[in-house]
Amino acid sequence: MTKMDGLDHLPPRKQEELAEVARILFEEFEAARQSKQKEEHKNARILKVLLFGSYARGGWVEDRNSGYRSDYDLLIVVNSQSAAETAEYWESASERFVRELTITKHLETPVNFIVHSLHEVNDQLARGRPFFIDIARDGIALYEAPGHPLTSPRQLSPEEAREEAQRNYDQWYPSAINFFKHAQIAISDRTPNEAAFFLHQTIERLYHCVLQVVTLYSPKSHRLSVLRSHAERADVRLIDAWPRDTKFARRCFNNIDRAYVEARYSAKYSIADEELDWVVQRVVVLQEIVASICEERLSSP
Repeated sequence: MTKMDGLDHLPPRKQEELAEVARILFEEFEAARQSKQKEEHKNARILKVLLFGSYARGGWVEDRNSGYRSDYDLLIVVNSQSAAETAEYWESASERFVRELTITKHLETPVNFIVHSLHEVNDQLARGRPFFIDIARDGIALYEAPGHPLTSPRQLSPEEAREEAQRNYDQWYPSAINFFKHAQIAISDRTPNEAAFFLHQTIERLYHCVLQVVTLYSPKSHRLSVLRSHAERADVRLIDAWPRDTKFARRCFNNIDRAYVEARYSAKYSIADEELDWVVQRVVVLQEIVASICEERLSSP
């Protein structure tokens, strides 16, 4: 790890914190990599760690009244698809970041990262994906191994971008509405865990929808906290869907975020009726905001 440049617009405390984030990332990655026996794992390498979003551009938010805080958004570029897709490399880092934020309090800022191979990033640039073009243009390298350049991006025409956005909308929005119907049926049938799972899937699909319409990209994740962070960065109107100013609101969101796995497989998972009712109300708000954003994007010239 070498000294990071390009962070002079950030307060010293943020610069120090980002250095600690990079250190943790490499520490956890190396520990996971060393535990693997196959040669392909021993050859796995991090090629780039790129900071993007509000902390790269400026304009990050830390609103203690509402509870909203911008994340550190990181793109981790690795040398192979298997390195990008080996969950063990990244789960320990993700868990460590949450622990350092919520338990030890060594971090003050949430960390949200995505992982792609260099080949995949360059392919996305060559296909003109705005999300990756913005990172290539505005991202700040916290770490960069020499000899692995990003390709020159292609610019999509407005017609191409709109046609792809429409296909993405047609895929994701009707699916979200369908899952919401199933959630409401499960609530009527007094099966709260099933309702929680269907609500999770409704929210996940709404976030994939708005991201795929606005940026033509969404991360391959079921974690609502990850998708919410990406979506709210794409359009700040989405922040209003999920209040964060009370313990009850934060608990409701966390319970739904856990539902993808635990509502189906854990006997210990439970969610109260009042929590379900609150989540349903917020999903209605989220659905309206997503529909409005997508309508604007798809009707623009």
